[in-house]
Amino acid sequence: MKSIRFINLLLIAVFLAACAGNGGSTKTGEAGLPSPQVQTTQTPDITAILTKYLEAMKAEDYITMYRTLSAESQQAISEEDFKKRHTQAFDEMGLQETNYEIGSTLTNPENAEAAYSLAYSTACVGEIKRDLTAHFVLENGQWKLQWDDGLILPELKGGNRLAMDYKTPARGDIYDRNGHAIATQPTVYALGLQPGLILPDQEPSLLAELSRITGRTTQEIADSYAFADPSWYIPVGEVSADELKGRYDYLASFSGLYLQEYDSRYYSLSGVAPHATGYVHSVPAEELSAYKRRCFSGAEQIGSLGVEESADGALTGTHGGTLYLLDSNGNIGQPIAEGDSQAADTVYMTIDKDLQQQVQQALTGFVGAAVVLERDTGRVLAIASSPDFDPNLFAPNNPNNVLLSDILADPAQPLYNRATQGQYPLGSVFKIMTMAAGLHSGVFTKDSKYLCEYDFTELSDRVLHDWTWDHCQQELQTEGQCTTRPSGMLTLPEGLMRSCNPWFWHIGLTLFNEGNKTAVADMARAFGLGSPTGIEIPESPGAIQNPGDGVAATNQAIGQGDVEVTPLQVARLVAAVGNGGTLYRPQLVEKVETVNGDIVSQFKPDAQGSLPLSEEDIKTIQDAMREVIVNPRGTAHYRLAGVRFPIWGKTGTAESGIPGYPHAWFSGYSNAQIEGKPDIAIAVILENEGEGSQFAAPVFKRIIESYFYGKPQSLYPWESSFGVWRTATPPVTPTPEG
Repeated sequence: MKSIRFINLLLIAVFLAACAGNGGSTKTGEAGLPSPQVQTTQTPDITAILTKYLEAMKAEDYITMYRTLSAESQQAISEEDFKKRHTQAFDEMGLQETNYEIGSTLTNPENAEAAYSLAYSTACVGEIKRDLTAHFVLENGQWKLQWDDGLILPELKGGNRLAMDYKTPARGDIYDRNGHAIATQPTVYALGLQPGLILPDQEPSLLAELSRITGRTTQEIADSYAFADPSWYIPVGEVSADELKGRYDYLASFSGLYLQEYDSRYYSLSGVAPHATGYVHSVPAEELSAYKRRCFSGAEQIGSLGVEESADGALTGTHGGTLYLLDSNGNIGQPIAEGDSQAADTVYMTIDKDLQQQVQQALTGFVGAAVVLERDTGRVLAIASSPDFDPNLFAPNNPNNVLLSDILADPAQPLYNRATQGQYPLGSVFKIMTMAAGLHSGVFTKDSKYLCEYDFTELSDRVLHDWTWDHCQQELQTEGQCTTRPSGMLTLPEGLMRSCNPWFWHIGLTLFNEGNKTAVADMARAFGLGSPTGIEIPESPGAIQNPGDGVAATNQAIGQGDVEVTPLQVARLVAAVGNGGTLYRPQLVEKVETVNGDIVSQFKPDAQGSLPLSEEDIKTIQDAMREVIVNPRGTAHYRLAGVRFPIWGKTGTAESGIPGYPHAWFSGYSNAQIEGKPDIAIAVILENEGEGSQFAAPVFKRIIESYFYGKPQSLYPWESSFGVWRTATPPVTPTPEG
């Protein structure tokens, strides 16, 4: 028996040795028996799981983070609370970026741990670095993270939370180019009237004083309460304590006038260039988290529209704070980290405050816009959109902000910046581009001639009428006879001087039919139309399309059809004509300066391109624009002949879509060459007012006088005194244009 048992053991040993020799193969051995199989179990990779969690943490992908947690951890905190716990901590510290490094790992059969470091970059307190250890348990063959609050910051374990004590610098001031205040932080007085208490013998002096300190005309102020209930409170405007210095007692002596003190950001003269300057408002509740990440407490005022928004970073300064730990009872512990604040910068705009005020007043009563550029630099000296608004009304503690709801509901859209965002057909001002395209093509020269009659008959399916025909028909209806005659035989420059529609229809159609289908559109785009100018505030691009047929080509040639431009683009293109061909980027910021007077940035002319024209062609266009003013047959001669500075320009009347109410345009430039008074370029549009020569040209004249003389020199044809209209609309001029 012992021998048999020995033999059996020997056979088993041989069999096992054979199995070991073939590496655990399932092949059958020599005896025909299957070899035994060896099973192995793969251990999950701790580093991969931790990396997945930390990458999701960097991206603030809380769903992915939550899915890496153990069942026990998920039972302890819901997914919603998990997200809330992280976002509250990250918001409070002003988190901007998370980085990590994974160190050593230790793995056991049922649990594991990994060392890693976190580095939080924050807006308030700089970098916060912590070394942590992550613990894992094995669930269904997968490692799962055992989470607690300490994995955000070790200090948060046990239900502690973070609280930031913010250090917020005062918002930076905004000045005009000469250092005159536009937006500051003084003590402010809200001014208002109770009509029933105004004494008749005091009223003229009261209106004059209010006009002086608010910048509004006496008529505007009087009109504001003309039909009001005697007991109503009528807001008039705001004024700083400094501006009232020495005048408070005098103002307080007027019966019916209320002066109410409050503290807020203050905009001089009820808003100097409000669309370009902008305003401030509270942080919207839905954006609070995003602003906390920038180290805002939520109580600050933030910029909206204009330079207040585009230069918000400079005007805000650098926020700081001290990050504290609060226990579950709300008790403040030791600070975790601290960061210093830095004073805000001061912004100087290119705007000339006095000129800006004059331009805004020049547009009073109209819906439209005006832009004044330094012709040879692109510096914006004035930019106005009408109707405008008082940015002080956005201050919630301003007693006059009862008017804010009226502004927001006004169908005329006072907050809409027509100067940079209004998109209009350009009408006859566009003929500058058509003339340039004709000269550039070589098909036309300055000596080319065309017979300008009432009708244009070169299209096969329709007859188009010149503006002279339209005026003839109006005269027949009103006076029974026609005195407006066709312009007759004209050279190309004379065609621009007379604004002869058939001449420019002829150019557009000829170029299109001869294969230069996009010549006019290409020239318009080369003049900067149909694309943003690059100014610092929101703007619309406009649109210049390639014409698809001869009808579209003729429409485009006189700035109608699908042509859309902004007043800012028009001011820039006419400046380019005046300066010899350079398109400059319009700019609103003169300089940015630190509280110590160091220059952060300084205005520099930014040439964006050149007109694709020869000097001779540019001179031909300039001469034609000069004739518009000085030639007795020029479309603007009647209105502008008395201007004592050499000016060049072009009238325009653009169909608005409302029959009988076209948009009035005038754009031009000066060439006075006066030391200390750089020459300027101006664009004016008045919506649905009539012809450019009747309406826009007088506004241009007022602006040019205000610039060179410091104030207007002549009344509008429709004024009885400055700012006081005697008729609803201006009278028709002897030389209107199409």
